[in-house]
Amino acid sequence: MRKNFMTGLLLLLLAASSIEARLQSCKPSGKVMGKKPPAGQCNQENNSDCCQAGELYTTYKCSPTVSGTTKAVLTINSFEKGGDGGEPSECDNKYHSDDTPVVALSTGWYNGGSRCLKNIIINANGRSVTAKVVDECDSTMGCDKDHDYQPPCPNNIVDASKAVWKALGVPEDDWGELDITWFDA
Repeated sequence: MRKNFMTGLLLLLLAASSIEARLQSCKPSGKVMGKKPPAGQCNQENNSDCCQAGELYTTYKCSPTVSGTTKAVLTINSFEKGGDGGEPSECDNKYHSDDTPVVALSTGWYNGGSRCLKNIIINANGRSVTAKVVDECDSTMGCDKDHDYQPPCPNNIVDASKAVWKALGVPEDDWGELDITWFDA
């Protein structure tokens, strides 16, 4: 009798854990077909990727659940005019200096602009930095002129200016991708 009770309890806990995991998960929402960018139309500053013709890129309408220490990948972006960020920032229709700590968040975290011009705190490399959300790193579309012929962002990206990387004390040779945690300030 006790064995059956314990087995039932274990199955109930596993089911609850599975439901919780599904609620927190973020599944792909579709694919975008890569097209070859017109000559000179994909800005590769900061080692940005350009879409490859015929390649399928995963899209997301959601991002992982935000918590007190949300895990993410920090990437580098220039929000300056002519930089690899492309058009002016979504939140204020302005360009921002690479010397200002600003970020773009993946579509789910950007949440329709609800975090626009609000600060987040980024932790990595034993340091913290406060950065302002000024843009969306679009996880739903890409490989077109509006997205500088770059693929859609993954759903777990904090795309940051050089100022953020400097504040975190990351050597310039290591700029590109970094595991971080972040939370709303």
